[in-house]
Amino acid sequence: MADVQSRAVTIADIAAQAGVSLPTVSRVLNRRSDVAPHTRERVEQLLREHGYRRRGEQREDRAWLIDLVFDDLDSPWAVEVIRGVEDAAHAAGAGAVVSAIHRRRSSARQWLQNLRTRASDGVILVTTALDPDLHDELRRLHVPAVAIDPAGVPGLDIPTIGATNWSGALTATEHLTGLGHRRIGFVAGRPGLACSRARLAGYQAGIESAGLAFDPDLVTPGNFDYASGFEAGTHLLELDDPPTAVFAASDEMALGIYEAARKRGLLVPEHLSIVGFDDLPQARWASPPLTTVRQPLEEMGRFAVHTVLRLLNDGRLETAKVELATELVVRESTTPYER
Repeated sequence: MADVQSRAVTIADIAAQAGVSLPTVSRVLNRRSDVAPHTRERVEQLLREHGYRRRGEQREDRAWLIDLVFDDLDSPWAVEVIRGVEDAAHAAGAGAVVSAIHRRRSSARQWLQNLRTRASDGVILVTTALDPDLHDELRRLHVPAVAIDPAGVPGLDIPTIGATNWSGALTATEHLTGLGHRRIGFVAGRPGLACSRARLAGYQAGIESAGLAFDPDLVTPGNFDYASGFEAGTHLLELDDPPTAVFAASDEMALGIYEAARKRGLLVPEHLSIVGFDDLPQARWASPPLTTVRQPLEEMGRFAVHTVLRLLNDGRLETAKVELATELVVRESTTPYER
């Protein structure tokens, strides 16, 4: 049984477990009448348990539900993705079920159990908490799944919807070097995520393209939240030779740096230029309004829904990896450096 659960179930597996022949399973699938009632019931039970659906078969009994699962829901970033998913799902006549599993295996398993009960038509993953065993279980359900970056799902062979993280970070860094800044700090995102690595690489490329030496002392870790931004900003501003500008890998961390600067009596941008990444609503409301890289979060949510529906209808995609364009939005938190 364990071997069957580690891969997509076949009608041969169903036949073996039911103790019947392959033609019998085929007759049940084709709703033929020449099958004994108790045999039909046993085979159909196994088909339901394994979530079996023939390749290319379109479901007529759709629930018109799409599952959207996050690590956490305490971020404005998540709200923007949800907005896009809800908009596209509503336009398609479907509903969205939003869950948070808090990076816990037990919560992930409970979510999968709920998914089986709901018989959702598709899944959009914005989580890193599904380990390989749970990946296999998700495959076994035969529910179309898509992952939204930057959280991503490592090791799960499904389509991904992301943003141009590397080029966005490059553009942000070049904006600061173009203003004359030479000591530019960088607050990185959560370790281990592809988007965090891409933004760090884009920052480094921007530094080197300006003819500057990469200084690892100007790079400090973060966790995509306000508290880690404040901590990182405090660290950078306490350096013997502090940066004149800081690029943070998220808007929330950038706003934490605002507070770290304020506590040291520094003005933004007069004493410190700051750039974020995301373009959350808070970026526009900040004082001063934050220069940031716009990540198309709503569009990513909408595109994920369209991808799930495409997989559900015909299973064909032009590409399994989509990156939507980012854009630098210049506001009032950056200014030329005056020596």
